[in-house]
Amino acid sequence: MTLTEQIKRQAREIGFDVVGVAAAGRAQSHARYVDWLTRGYHGAMEYLARPDAVARRADVRALLPSARSVVVVAINYYSPTPSLARAESPVGAVARYAWGDDYHEIIKNKLRRLANFVEAQIGHAVAHKICVDTSAVLEREWAMRAGLGWIGKNTLLIIPRAGSWFLLGELLLDVELDADALYEADRCGACARCIKACPAHCILPDRRLDASRCISYLTIEFRGQISGDLGNWVLGCDICQEVCPWNRFARPTGEPALAPRHVTLDLGELMAMGEDTFQARFRHSAIRRARREGLARNAVLVAANLGSKSPDAGQQ
Repeated sequence: MTLTEQIKRQAREIGFDVVGVAAAGRAQSHARYVDWLTRGYHGAMEYLARPDAVARRADVRALLPSARSVVVVAINYYSPTPSLARAESPVGAVARYAWGDDYHEIIKNKLRRLANFVEAQIGHAVAHKICVDTSAVLEREWAMRAGLGWIGKNTLLIIPRAGSWFLLGELLLDVELDADALYEADRCGACARCIKACPAHCILPDRRLDASRCISYLTIEFRGQISGDLGNWVLGCDICQEVCPWNRFARPTGEPALAPRHVTLDLGELMAMGEDTFQARFRHSAIRRARREGLARNAVLVAANLGSKSPDAGQQ
C-alpha cells in the first residue's frame, strides 16, 4: 500500500467515515468568501472579518507554510429522532450536531492519532496542523477538492449516497500525498426543498447563506435581542437538512461519543440555570458555545412561541 492508502485506511480505523486528500495551496473560493463578508452576511461574527483571519483563509499554507497535502476527514453524527415521552414541561429543540459530546474535541483527538500514525510510518517528526471548523480554513471547498462531495444549495457539504450529516476536519501535512480528484458533479439538480423550507428565508439562490438571519446563528452566535421567530429551536436548526432528499441515505453514527444526550432542553431549567450548573452540565458539549445567557434568552422566546400555539405544539 502507498502511504496515502495507509493513511486513508488508518483514518477509517480511527473512526472517520470518509477521507480524501487534496494538494495544499490557495483556496479557489476565497474571493467569494470576501464578497460574502462585504455583503454583511456574517452578521455580528466580526472574528470572521478580521483582516488576519481573512488572509489566512486564502491559503492553507498560511497556517502551515510547509504544507504540501490536506487530508480531509468527515465523521457521521446522525442519530434518528428518538421517541420521547410526553414532556412534563415545555422543551426546546437542539440541532443534532450538539446532541452528543463536543465534536471539536472528538475530531481533534482522532486527528492527533492520525498525525502520530503518519510520523510512525515515515519514521520521523512531520510538520502538521490539525484543523476543525474553528480554524481559518474554507473547509467545504477543501472537502470538494479532496473528492468527498459537493456543496449543496443549503451551503452544506453533501456526500454521495450518504447525505450531509457529517462534521469535517483537516490535517495539513508536510508530506507529498496522492491527491484525489475534485468532486465536480452538482447533484442538487432542480431541487429547492431546503430553500423553500427555511423558516428564516436565509438560504439564497446563489448557494450562499445570509447567516445574519439564520436560526443557528441567532441562537448560538448572536449576543443581542432576537426579533425573529425561532419556532421551537433553542439551539441551532436542522430544517434544511431534514428536508434534503440526499439524507434519505443517512445511517446512525457509529461514534459512541456522538450518541444523543441533549436532544431537547427543558425551557424552565434553562431560564433558571446558574452559571456553575451550566458549566458542569455542558462541560463537554458544543452547547457551551451559546453561553448561559444566550440559552436563557432563547428559552424565553421559544416558551412564548409555544405558549401562543396549541398545547401540543411543543411536543417532539
